[in-house]
Amino acid sequence: MSTSAQPESSQPVPGDIDQISINTIRTLAMDAVQQANSGHPGTPMAMAPVTYCLWQQFLRFDPDDPIWPNRDRFVLSAGHASTLLYAMLHLSQVKAVNPEYETLGKLSVTLDDIKNFRQLGSKCPGHPEYRWTSGIETTTGPLGQGVATSVGMAIASRWMAQYFNRPGFEMIGFDVYALAGDGCMMEGVSGEAASIAGHLKLSNLCWIYDNNHISIEGNTALSYSDDVATRFIGYGWNVTRVGDANDQEMLARAFRVFQATSDRPTLIIVDSHIAYGAPNKQDTSAAHGEPLGEAEIKLTKRNYGWPEDAKFLVPGGVYARFQELLGKRGHGAREAWMSKFAEYQRQHPQLADALLQMQRRDLPAGWDADIPTFPADAKGMGGRDSSGKVENAIAKRVPWLIGGSADLAPSTKTRLTLDGAGDFEAASYGGRNFHFGIREHAMGSILNGMSLSKLRVFGSGFLIFSDYMRAPIRLSAIMEIPVVYIFTHDSIGVGEDGPTHQPVEQLISLRAIPGLITMRPGDANEVAEAWRVIMQFRHEPVCLILSRQNMPTLDRTKYAPASGVAKGAYVLADSKGGAPDVILIGTGSEVSLCVDAYEKLTGEGIKARVVSMPSWELFEHQSAEYRESVLPAKVKARVSVEQASTFGWDRYAGRRVGMHTFGASAPLKELQKKFGFTPDAVVAAAKEEIAKTRQFAKTS
Repeated sequence: MSTSAQPESSQPVPGDIDQISINTIRTLAMDAVQQANSGHPGTPMAMAPVTYCLWQQFLRFDPDDPIWPNRDRFVLSAGHASTLLYAMLHLSQVKAVNPEYETLGKLSVTLDDIKNFRQLGSKCPGHPEYRWTSGIETTTGPLGQGVATSVGMAIASRWMAQYFNRPGFEMIGFDVYALAGDGCMMEGVSGEAASIAGHLKLSNLCWIYDNNHISIEGNTALSYSDDVATRFIGYGWNVTRVGDANDQEMLARAFRVFQATSDRPTLIIVDSHIAYGAPNKQDTSAAHGEPLGEAEIKLTKRNYGWPEDAKFLVPGGVYARFQELLGKRGHGAREAWMSKFAEYQRQHPQLADALLQMQRRDLPAGWDADIPTFPADAKGMGGRDSSGKVENAIAKRVPWLIGGSADLAPSTKTRLTLDGAGDFEAASYGGRNFHFGIREHAMGSILNGMSLSKLRVFGSGFLIFSDYMRAPIRLSAIMEIPVVYIFTHDSIGVGEDGPTHQPVEQLISLRAIPGLITMRPGDANEVAEAWRVIMQFRHEPVCLILSRQNMPTLDRTKYAPASGVAKGAYVLADSKGGAPDVILIGTGSEVSLCVDAYEKLTGEGIKARVVSMPSWELFEHQSAEYRESVLPAKVKARVSVEQASTFGWDRYAGRRVGMHTFGASAPLKELQKKFGFTPDAVVAAAKEEIAKTRQFAKTS
């Protein structure tokens, strides 16, 4: 157990050490927001006693090792209250951990970091960021995302317990706590997540609701009159209430009720109000989203019995109090776990190795040995069908590859069918197939929580519904966690369902997210290679974009091997006898269309090249030399072909065959003719582009 790494002030503050510690959290939050002239002081001040009670008396968390696998998770869903979490991380002396899982020994959050709240380079940004500040379990800020993500963490704890625990060795069984506010409760994703958590009876999940009736615009009565308690009882939750956020005894009782509840998740409604200075003063504007001002801070500190002019004061005894309670208890729990794990390694070596591999995002030896190679087939199969086969082949050898669908598994072909896969249900937490229901938004957030707990997860739906999931997809990219989002029904190939179900702008909108890899493979073997690439990612989330309709499985003795997928784009078919006159670039189901056009052009003596480009992002990661070898700058005649918006394709091609409107309801073949996705249309576009570039060359 560590000793304090920060000097304590000699400036005395009289009173009970626990109350002094709580007021230290409050004053650090006030001072940080005031110094930054930006931020939200109200919630940190109101919730300081709640968080203090939880961390000091109940949370199993070792500040010296903030990533040990069986620690309890604390999620600040009300991410605007970030100074609350930063104060807790600092006062409890949480140690920093680097990406190689090596504890570095220095503090995760120093007092200087808090002084530099919201400033460039500080470990205390405006909202908590995973991977940036050790001790933060997930990036929060967009309201509702934290509580929804916490459901994924609770699910992960239950699944891991079923897989890893053995008699006498309860290696996994952590609880998950999430602190939420009115905004989280208003956001629809919290309702979706609470519904599935209640259905699954996740009794290791506790949400704490700061019921303060204040949002940015003022009192929540302007827009919100839900009976939250009744709502959560309807979801199947245990609901308890604490009438005063400052009542440590009642708060402790509420947490004990949670720990004693074994058949459902718990919601603790904590009534609080944000008051400063004089006890009767309330301000519903500055209370939530603005600094208090120096005069108000002095009045507030006076009410706390605090030195009015002291800034960022940590009185003597506060660090020691955190070490005495949280530090000692957390360190003891972690040491006991490590001791038991050593014996677990002796008695259950394979499981112990798997647990370590999973924690490090490593893969078992031979994980890809069963990935199939698909024979050439003119009829072929849908991308969703080949993906389902590959996914199951990998899942046989990677037991912690698990996932599900937003009620669409029969259509997305993502069900794991190997022996013993089963369904994850309230009565069977060991199943590997998840039924998220028609809750795409919550599914994305829950997948993030599962991935943050080091499971290898996938979730599937139709590409058009990726719009419902955009917030968690974006957060997975910010957090650099390898969630796999499988999106099928990727184009006007949906056919008769019409424009409401035919994605047009979704592909380019996903490509616009920094750090997210999109992959749209063009036949069954490209799907197999895409999975081979995806599984090796440790920090990149992926959107795997798949067709419903069949795609011909190309003859790889005639065309280039599908291993080129790993580089994002590769030369699939090339001109014979010199540089090509035109390059056809295709993705997904349009790759075979480009091949058909290539054969026609070649038959007419036109030198053509086909480039399959399943991933813009992976291609851009390649060397300039490789990119030049695939798309030579001197070949100006280029045609891109993709059944989606042409936006963005100008970086690769002058002529873009794609969608310029929404789709229509009709059989696929009629739609292909209507929108110009035929070999003859691509041939015509190629010839026009050749002619245009030659004319330009003559006149330039």
